[in-house]
Amino acid sequence: MTSDPAGAASVGHGDFAELSLLLLLCALAGALFVRLRQPVLIAYIVVGIAVGPTGFGLVSVSDPIDLLAQIGVAVLLFAVGLKLDLGHVRHIGPVALATGLGQLGFTIVVGFALTLALGKGLLEALYIAVALTFSSTIIIVKLLSDKRELDSLHGRIAVGFLIVQDLAVVVAMMAMSAMRGTAGAEADWLATAGSLAWRLAAAAALMFVLMRWVLPAVVSAMARSQELLLLFAVAWGVALAGFSEWAGFSKEAGAFLAGFSLASTPYREAMSARLSSLRDFLLLFFFIDLGARLELSTLGGEIWPAVVLSLFVLIGNPLIVMAIMGWMGYRKRTGFLAGLTVAQISEFSIVFVAMGITLGHVGVETLGLTTLVGLVTITLSTYMILNSQALYERLAPWLGPFERRRPFRELEAEGAAPAAGPVEAVVFGLGRYGSRLLERLRAAGVEAIGVDFDPENVRALQARGLPARFGDGEDPDFLETLPLREAGWVITTLPQWESNRALLHALQEARYGGRVAGAVRDAEHGRALAAAGVGLVLNPFEDAADQAAGDLAQRIHPPRDTR
Repeated sequence: MTSDPAGAASVGHGDFAELSLLLLLCALAGALFVRLRQPVLIAYIVVGIAVGPTGFGLVSVSDPIDLLAQIGVAVLLFAVGLKLDLGHVRHIGPVALATGLGQLGFTIVVGFALTLALGKGLLEALYIAVALTFSSTIIIVKLLSDKRELDSLHGRIAVGFLIVQDLAVVVAMMAMSAMRGTAGAEADWLATAGSLAWRLAAAAALMFVLMRWVLPAVVSAMARSQELLLLFAVAWGVALAGFSEWAGFSKEAGAFLAGFSLASTPYREAMSARLSSLRDFLLLFFFIDLGARLELSTLGGEIWPAVVLSLFVLIGNPLIVMAIMGWMGYRKRTGFLAGLTVAQISEFSIVFVAMGITLGHVGVETLGLTTLVGLVTITLSTYMILNSQALYERLAPWLGPFERRRPFRELEAEGAAPAAGPVEAVVFGLGRYGSRLLERLRAAGVEAIGVDFDPENVRALQARGLPARFGDGEDPDFLETLPLREAGWVITTLPQWESNRALLHALQEARYGGRVAGAVRDAEHGRALAAAGVGLVLNPFEDAADQAAGDLAQRIHPPRDTR
């Protein structure tokens, strides 16, 4: 066998040039989609379609992209497992557990029946129904974090049932991988269940031994070098993914177990932080590969099923979450905001169906349908979450059936620390600045109370003896429980203009007649508050800088004694 160095160099040069072109196109498309306030994964799929065989045919290096895509999926599942330590799993709240399981069950049953009605086969309908249940943890956490709602009541509940969904992803992948080769034949379900049971037991025993006696010492040795720790994390995730596939499971399930096996180590956060950028970069190739493999000629017949299933996800999933949370004693607004986070399918849905193609269970048409549903629901739900308050205000009159006459869970929390005596001021937003402001007002003799939507923060302030109450200032129903009529001042330290606009609107509905002060972080926010009628605008950064400059000036040039 002879080699052709010149030819090899030419091919390598061509591969490198095509990958360079891909990265450049993805960067440009990603910038456009970020400007449109959309997740960049949609941009990557669009780029894949555009440069693939059904598009302009600009790229032909499918094997390297496919390999990088497989590694990206393994790193993604590894990172998910890395975040699910046993402590977090044990502390999933009852409302998050009930909502997560209820939404999973409802979506699978109704989605399965709906997909069958659209003319799909049994196994294909099962894959699609399961795929419709998963929401994107990455996208939801990013959106809630940008809106500073991650620590709110609905944010905490949403993160809780997203953890339930993440666990369900792995169970589903293990279950379907145990059915390898059963498509198109009468499956021996009893034998399949037995095979899955003993393999799960063997995997659990192996994980227990590794987590108890092997991995802690290995990770401690690797942690002496941060570069070596990252290399070990990727190597362990990919190696266990390969071993899992050899053992009859899927690569995805093995990668998740690899991450889960390291989740209880003290180096979990260090590995997770270093993996996030690598994960996002490698997943780029998965979505490019996905877009390039889609046959546009076959997608035409999937448009109508994609519309039906997208409407089911956009409407049905939030409704079941609202119904469960309303039954459990939460206000309709809390249920609505939490429900919006499941009005989409996720990258896990696409990974799950792609695994089904590898196992021989479904065809590329199923992947195309799932991808179409993903594109529609991710795009629309992103705008829905970003404009959740305005959307709630429009729909609130029709959401009454999703709230008990007495939403006892929130009422109990709100009434946990009633104000003692008259109230002169109410402080909304008890972060570092707001809690300090409340504390100093109390010390100065002002009868002030504080309000925050983070229940953990409220309990911590109450433990310090501060009159803090749990609630959301954007909710007009909650404002009715506050002593606003006797309060001469309302002070808002909410960081975003959208939140302050909703608070001012709620105060107007509550017919509050006192004065309003607002703390801002930038001049634009200050101008918006002033234009909305806020009489006193505070800028903590400028005020602190002015006071610090005055103190320093006195120390640098102390006043002379004229005596």
